[in-house]
Amino acid sequence: VQLQASGGGLVQAGGSLRLSCAASRRTFSSYAMGWFRQAPGKEREFVATIPWSGGSTYYADSVKGRFTISRDNAKNTVYLQMNSLKPEDTAVYYCAASTYNSMLVFSYKYAYWGQGTQVTVSS
Repeated sequence: VQLQASGGGLVQAGGSLRLSCAASRRTFSSYAMGWFRQAPGKEREFVATIPWSGGSTYYADSVKGRFTISRDNAKNTVYLQMNSLKPEDTAVYYCAASTYNSMLVFSYKYAYWGQGTQVTVSS
């Protein structure tokens, strides 16, 4: 499956962005989806995940209460709504697809990755 992330940009602290990730395959609904991010000089880190059914979402502590992951299986798209953005949220954000349904905080569980979209939060 091919993934195309979009929606990144430059925003002031406290602002909002919505990232989208469009999948190429009709079987999108059978994949769990995740968002990861990588800041300059840092390792890629888990942000959020959502199972194929759309329920039981899970978030990194650093974004809990500010970010919301959702999906529209009819549109083969997963979203990441980011509110109350902070400068430390600045990173390249990647969407990913997994055939697993557990341990989805680990990047090795994801076989398919999008190209990334840059999010920059100014103070």
